[in-house]
Amino acid sequence: MRQNKLYRHVFVVALSSGLFLSAAATCAAEEISAMAQGGRLYDKWYEVIDASPPTTMHPAYPSSGGYADKPKDTWRCKECHGWDYLGKTGAYATGKHATGIVGINRLWQGDGTEVVNILKNEQHQYGDKMSDAQLQQLALFVTRGQVDMEQWIDRSSKQAKGNRDKGEAYFNTICANCHGKDGRAEPKMPPLGKVAADNPWETLHKILNGEPDSKMPALRALDTQISVDILRYAATLPQEK
Repeated sequence: MRQNKLYRHVFVVALSSGLFLSAAATCAAEEISAMAQGGRLYDKWYEVIDASPPTTMHPAYPSSGGYADKPKDTWRCKECHGWDYLGKTGAYATGKHATGIVGINRLWQGDGTEVVNILKNEQHQYGDKMSDAQLQQLALFVTRGQVDMEQWIDRSSKQAKGNRDKGEAYFNTICANCHGKDGRAEPKMPPLGKVAADNPWETLHKILNGEPDSKMPALRALDTQISVDILRYAATLPQEK
């Protein structure tokens, strides 16, 4: 069987008891990788491509926004559209991250070429910031790589809809190598338990897509439920250094 056909089958992943690729298994392996890369670009594109961040505020960012005095942060897609992709109707509806800007969820299953054109237009102005290939990766994430955060995280309690016990096993075999079993091994970040409990949407996004400019792996090729189980367990870890 040709390799490109094999990509479209469900593969067994060699992790302890054996895990399966998610619905993304119907995509070619290259597409899964590109979606994850697009997710990292959505997070902090200038770190992903090792570029100097912009020194002026993004043209679409409101001058009244909480990060108007931090220009480079206003160029992060997540800063306007949110980790839950819902923009002004989601977790960023209020608080220091509120901008009144719509989410990207409306573009789910949309036209990637249209999204690239949006990224290049006068409102967004990313055409000279990223290459065409990078813009296409970001558009692929927007149109095919979003997950329905409402399905996986209870908004009122911020609790992931996962299995804590399974999450502990996954965490200890996948994540603890860098984060430590207590989630406090990374010196440059707050305790993982606090991050996961306070902002589960950000944490799930990074579990699925990886962390920009780091060695954190993207678990997008695995079933999303596995990432949610990890999130559920991570939120129970210590919240103090």
